[in-house]
Amino acid sequence: MNIARKYGSLIYVVPAALITTVFVYYPLLLNFIYSFYEFSAISPGKVFVGWSNFKELLHDEAALISLLNNVKYILISVFFQVILSFIIAAILEDRFFRKVSPFLRVLYFVPVLLSVTIVAFIFQFFYDPVNGLINQSLAAVGLDSWRQPWLGSSDTAIYAVIAISQWQSMGYTALLFIVSLQTIPKDLYEASSLEGASKVQQFFHITVPQSKEIILVVLIVTVAQSFTVFGEPYILTGGGPGYSSSVLATYLYENAFNQDRMGYASSIAVVVFFLTMAVLAVQLKISKTGERS
Repeated sequence: MNIARKYGSLIYVVPAALITTVFVYYPLLLNFIYSFYEFSAISPGKVFVGWSNFKELLHDEAALISLLNNVKYILISVFFQVILSFIIAAILEDRFFRKVSPFLRVLYFVPVLLSVTIVAFIFQFFYDPVNGLINQSLAAVGLDSWRQPWLGSSDTAIYAVIAISQWQSMGYTALLFIVSLQTIPKDLYEASSLEGASKVQQFFHITVPQSKEIILVVLIVTVAQSFTVFGEPYILTGGGPGYSSSVLATYLYENAFNQDRMGYASSIAVVVFFLTMAVLAVQLKISKTGERS
C-alpha cells in the first residue's frame, strides 16, 4: 500500500515524459545529428560533412536576409504584442471603460480565432495592388504616391506580412494581460488615488511592477513565435520577391522540400533552436523573474 502511494504519481508522470521524449527531445537530437550530414529525402545513405553545413550557412546571403527578417519580426512583435497590448489591456481594465470593455475584448480577440490561411487570404484582398482596399483608400484621399504593390515589392513585403501577424496576435496577448491585471488588488489603486497619484503614475508604479511575471511570459512566447513564424510569409509571398520576405522557417522549408537538401535544412533548424534559446536565456537573466530578494 505504501509502495503504491509512493510511486502512484509515476502513473501520471511517466506517460507524459515518454511522449515528450519521443516527440520532442528525440527529434531534436536526431535533427542535430542530421545537421552534420548531407543527404536527400530519397537518398539511401548519408554523407558525413562535419561542420560544412554550418560554415556554408554563415556565408549564405539568403539565410542572413531571413535572419534579419526574423529580427524585424521580433522587434515589431515586441512593440505591438507586448508593449501596445499591455497598454490596451490596462485601458480596458480602467473604470472609465468598464461598461464597454466586454465588447471590446471580444472585438480584439476575434482575429485570434481565425486560421492563418483565412487571414492571409483576407489580407491578399487588402494588399491587391490594383483593387486592394489599402491602395483604393489612399487614392480616395489623394495619396496616390503612397500606393504600393505591398506584397510584390522587396521594400514592403516583409512589413506587410508582419502587419498581419500583429493584427491576429494582439488580441491573444491583450487577453493574457487582462486576466493578470484583474488579479491586482484594487486597494493599491484606491490608496494611491488618496495620495494623489495620477492614472499614469498608477500605471508605472503599480500596474507594471505587479504584472512583471506575465510580461515576461508574453515576451518569451512572442520572441519564440517570431523566430519560428512560417504560415504568413509562406502563404502570402513564399518568401519573395527574391528572399525579401523570407524568414528562417520558410528558408528551411525551401531547402528541405524544394531543393531536397535535408542536411542543410537540419543545420538551419539547429541555428533557429539555439538562437531562440539564447535570446530566452538573456531575457530570463535580465528580468531575474522569480528570484527572491
